[in-house]
Amino acid sequence: MTLKLLVVDDQALFRDALCTLLALEPDFAVIGEAGDGVEAVEAVRRLRPDVVLMDLRMPGMDGAEATRRILASRSSTRVIVLTTFEEDEEVFRSVRAGAAGYLLKASPSEKLCDAIRRAAKGESILEPSVAAKVLAEFNRISSKLDGLAGNRASAPALTEPLSARENDVLRCLSRGMSNKEIGTQLHIAEGTVKNHVSQLLAKLGALDRTQAALRGRDLNLL
Repeated sequence: MTLKLLVVDDQALFRDALCTLLALEPDFAVIGEAGDGVEAVEAVRRLRPDVVLMDLRMPGMDGAEATRRILASRSSTRVIVLTTFEEDEEVFRSVRAGAAGYLLKASPSEKLCDAIRRAAKGESILEPSVAAKVLAEFNRISSKLDGLAGNRASAPALTEPLSARENDVLRCLSRGMSNKEIGTQLHIAEGTVKNHVSQLLAKLGALDRTQAALRGRDLNLL
């Protein structure tokens, strides 16, 4: 299966280099480019890509707003945000918008290509450093709300508790680890990890790995 990709970045040199890199992969087809969020939304409408590689800081409509609009109109398209350490607030906005992945622009090419394939399969991808920032920010917001409310309503308990192994997997995925990395860390097969992740999502009532990590935090499992 060939994955149709749209590359969105306001820096033409970076965009061209990324398109050239992606074109080397036999299962990728770069079907379009966009230089800002407005162009990205229109390109998705016309071209119907499988995965969008989205810059965050762009003139006009930024990447977080473009992600929100794209997913509101075409939920089957997956968006991977390419970010830098300086863009924390935009990352948090794109989390809320529903982006499937967050990678640093300096990530190795093999990591980016793997993230694209995983996103197309429905997985969520978080760069470990970005995952830590996201969870820290949601913890900060949660603590602030606790202070304003005086106390915090407990998160609904799980109808079925997590097994010890599922707890291990939850801790790993909250650090942005892939199924392969989790398997290596826990000395189990990648297919077994995938089964554990599916069980985790079901038990936690989460749609993806990011939601699972946040739900695990609310339940004091992390």
